Amino acid sequence: MDTQVEAHRSHTPVVRKVGAGLVLIIAAALAIKLALGIVVWLFWTVVTVAVVVAIIWALKTLLW
Repeated sequence: MDTQVEAHRSHTPVVRKVGAGLVLIIAAALAIKLALGIVVWLFWTVVTVAVVVAIIWALKTLLW
């Protein structure tokens, strides 16, 4: 009976390590997705500001 308990205990750390590895992979994937989302948001914000500045410059050049 002791051998069954010892065998069961030896598998538990392996399962916990695999679970921890999966949690780490999922957390890393979410962090990368979040970082890319921020970069894309920043890019489109800069593009939008550049377009507005270009329109204002063009109107100023044509009308004044």
